[in-house]
Amino acid sequence: MNKFVIALGLMACAGPLAAKTPEEVAAAALRAAPVWDGHNDVPEQLRGRRGNVIAEFDFNDTSAEPDGKGAIKPMHTDFPRLERGRVGAQFWSVYVDADQPEPEAVVATLQQIDVTKRLIARYPERLALALTANDVERAMKAGKIASLIGMEGGHSIDGSLGVLRQMYDLGARYMTLTHSKNNAWADSSSVVPEHDGLTDFGRDVVREMQRIGMLVDLSHTSEATQLDALEVARAPVIFSHSGASAVDPHNRNVGDAVLARLKDNGGIVMAVALPSYVSEERRQWGAMREGEKKRLETLWPANPDEVTRGLAAWEAANPERKATVSDMADHIDHIRQVAGLDHIGLGGDYDGMDTGPVGMEDVAGYPNLFVELARRGYSQADLEKIASRNMMRVLRAAEAYAAQHRNDSPIETRVE
Repeated sequence: MNKFVIALGLMACAGPLAAKTPEEVAAAALRAAPVWDGHNDVPEQLRGRRGNVIAEFDFNDTSAEPDGKGAIKPMHTDFPRLERGRVGAQFWSVYVDADQPEPEAVVATLQQIDVTKRLIARYPERLALALTANDVERAMKAGKIASLIGMEGGHSIDGSLGVLRQMYDLGARYMTLTHSKNNAWADSSSVVPEHDGLTDFGRDVVREMQRIGMLVDLSHTSEATQLDALEVARAPVIFSHSGASAVDPHNRNVGDAVLARLKDNGGIVMAVALPSYVSEERRQWGAMREGEKKRLETLWPANPDEVTRGLAAWEAANPERKATVSDMADHIDHIRQVAGLDHIGLGGDYDGMDTGPVGMEDVAGYPNLFVELARRGYSQADLEKIASRNMMRVLRAAEAYAAQHRNDSPIETRVE
């Protein structure tokens, strides 16, 4: 037989074998572009569990951490799991409770920035403080986790642009405009609106954030706030940890009208992993459980043991609906359909929830999501964008806008 014919036959046989599996596509993407996660609540855990005293905290193993209440409760994040999850950059959230008076929230936020910086400094071989996109790039190339700081909630500036600017100088690189409550200048997604979006001062907050290069984060905000912010914004905005309302109509997720506007803005939705935000079935189950709990508390106001027994019986008869990796991929599919591939990132919300979806219970699970996306036809280049290249583009664009406006005067407001 002709050698050329034999060679063609061997090549034809080898063709299917040479095709990359979804696992190989995902692994190659994460080697080239590690995950840049938009939201992790380790700093909140350090406050709640250890009162920000971290001398005995071991970030190499958080599987048996004290919960601050006399028990042991594992965390979602430590170095081995970050490595398995292929996390190369992380926004650490310096969240503080929105129920605090705002002057106290400013102090608490400063404390959380401090403990985050102390944690980063304690592990210089694993973590690197990142203030710019170039810092992120350098840290990733050095095999370290680029560590950025994100503020969660406008209550952390007490209505002061001066405080906002100082938070930026201390290292904060995004601020979520609201958390679970409205503030004096912006509406949250979690309560009845007061302002129909942003006030005039709220619009100035957005302008000043973009002038100095701080990312405007619209997670937790009402749709009216989001649309107002997009009207004002001249640089890309982010949703640091949100999903798509069309997949799960939770108030924390993003509607199609905003997703369509986000495409023009150049911003990004960093897909969240919190189960009730990810799965409509899980959200409905949680609502039914809460309703049963309130019913039992009404029936047995002076007998908490009876409430506990009754709720346990209800849960036995109504097993929890679990969110899955596939559910999370559905959000990414929808964001891609409406806003486009360039507007997708990841913001797990780990250590700010009880657990992630099945297969993504903690930060180690990110590769499972990328395998699922590869099975759905996402290419290696697509996955690299979702992992971190889209977020890198957004931060560089925010920095470029700030550089163009470096000589603009700060927005001043009168101090009473």
